[in-house]
Amino acid sequence: MIKKKNLLIFFILFLTNCGFYPIYSQNNNVNFSIEEIKYKGDRDINNFLKINLNKYKNSKLENKIFIDVESFYEKNIFNKDGTGKIKDYELKVEVIFLISSKNKKIKITEKKIMKNFEDKIEEARYEKSIKENFASSISTKLIYELIINK
Repeated sequence: MIKKKNLLIFFILFLTNCGFYPIYSQNNNVNFSIEEIKYKGDRDINNFLKINLNKYKNSKLENKIFIDVESFYEKNIFNKDGTGKIKDYELKVEVIFLISSKNKKIKITEKKIMKNFEDKIEEARYEKSIKENFASSISTKLIYELIINK
């Protein structure tokens, strides 16, 4: 019984990190550097985008990209019950990237339906986490577009 436990611990310790790494953790396929980004629009979305896109600043690469970002955020009533009480909201983010070095315009839109919370503080926290997820998704899509359309 003790040998089986020792063997199990051995396999767990030595086989857990067998060369596994997240696909997007390293920027190996990126042959450009985002040199400057100018933001307009929703402050929360822009701050989360800034955090995600700062990973792609690399002064050693010669292919420099300059981006103007304009973000729009909407929270609209999506559904009401029979008494007129709000049940659901539709959250929508639209971000327009103007890439001046390539004369290209990329427009990315994300939507999500969010339930109405009784606790408004908890609703605000949840809404902020959704904004963070939107920004992460949008920045991933932007980088994918920049890699594909060299």
